[in-house]
Amino acid sequence: MPVTIGGGAVRRLLPRAVLPAAAVLALSACGGGAGGPGGAEAGGETRTVEHARGTTEVPADPQRVVVLEPVQLDTAVALGTAPVGAAVLDETEGAPAYLGDEAAGVQTVGTVAEPNLEEIAALEPDLVLGTESRHSALYDRLSDVAPTVFMETQADPWQDNVGLVARALGDEEGAEELLGDYRDRCEEVAGKHETDGKTAQLIRPRDDVLTLYGPTSFAGSTLECAGFATPEHEWEDISLDVSPERVLDARADLVLVTADDVDDPGAVPDSIRSNEDEFPELYAVDRSFWITGVGPLGGMAVLDDLDRILEDSGLSEAE
Repeated sequence: MPVTIGGGAVRRLLPRAVLPAAAVLALSACGGGAGGPGGAEAGGETRTVEHARGTTEVPADPQRVVVLEPVQLDTAVALGTAPVGAAVLDETEGAPAYLGDEAAGVQTVGTVAEPNLEEIAALEPDLVLGTESRHSALYDRLSDVAPTVFMETQADPWQDNVGLVARALGDEEGAEELLGDYRDRCEEVAGKHETDGKTAQLIRPRDDVLTLYGPTSFAGSTLECAGFATPEHEWEDISLDVSPERVLDARADLVLVTADDVDDPGAVPDSIRSNEDEFPELYAVDRSFWITGVGPLGGMAVLDDLDRILEDSGLSEAE
């Protein structure tokens, strides 16, 4: 069943023992893969899941899941299957705060870019979820540890990836319910604030560039789901990098700038603040869910934040 979005800070994760590489081989030899204690054969009934690497027999009801992508962590928590391990974007931060207590017990197993195979094996998972575009070189070794299912790429439409995660976890009906609630919330925000005909642009400041997110990105698609249109650009996949000198390319009726601390006066770059007349409706938003909160819970968190912002803005025409 879907869970509600928890609030508050994530608890500090307990320290973990790191196994030497030989331990990974020992776990595999003892049956950590498809034929062992953590694998499909020992788990009783199985299901066949088609994914980026072909097909894999996975446990009908996996209990010890390790995920390597934000959308996989978000979706698993939303479906009530909190993973035993997760690769995260920043190990010092751990699981995103917007997931609340539901993710508090998840141990980190390296970063999304560099998962730690020894730590994954130590958790004796019965299912591993990863991504072909990021983790292709690790697939065979992960499969020696447990049945492994890969998304094609993290840049695919996020709702499609939610569907794959749900199939791997055996809860497609739950995912349909979650995404239905998300779409209903989109319609609610759109109707309440009469967003039709208005534009919105999300900007992520980086070292020397401003990244503009397009309509196929997680945040961009959520803004469009809520009735906004994204200004037209020649998108480079899901986003576009522009120099600070081209900041006016980001003009829209509503402009949102991601920040680690939305209350920090310096969160909005000088290039934007110095053109404040061109950005009359400008707001800082929390990067932890606007950018990295990909999934049903992240989508609802973005929509709740958008609803709050529009309440305070001059854009809402509703009584």
